[in-house]
Amino acid sequence: MKKSTLINIIFAAAVIIIAAGLFLFRNAKVPQGELMAQLTYGDDNTVMDIPLDKDQTFTVDTGYLTVTIEVKEQQARFIDSQCSDHVCENYGWIRMEDQQAVCMPGHAVLMIVPVQ
Repeated sequence: MKKSTLINIIFAAAVIIIAAGLFLFRNAKVPQGELMAQLTYGDDNTVMDIPLDKDQTFTVDTGYLTVTIEVKEQQARFIDSQCSDHVCENYGWIRMEDQQAVCMPGHAVLMIVPVQ
């Protein structure tokens, strides 16, 4: 085997190992303190604390439109919005501290924060 081919194989293997390590690190469930979801909405920035310890659904009138939030398995997401683009529904589940999903037409921000 040529020396350059061996170097290319070693380089490719190193890149794959580093990529796999970064993937595992990014997706590892890091122990965190107790968390909750927090919905901030409307012109007056009303704050609604949403516990993550019980599977449930919340429907909230933000003053602009109605959004529905689902809590399941210690995570939260927008599942319905009356807006035309439904971008907030595509954020998917949020579960880690400081992750957020935003419904711009509804003036609503869903964020994961520590329980105080």
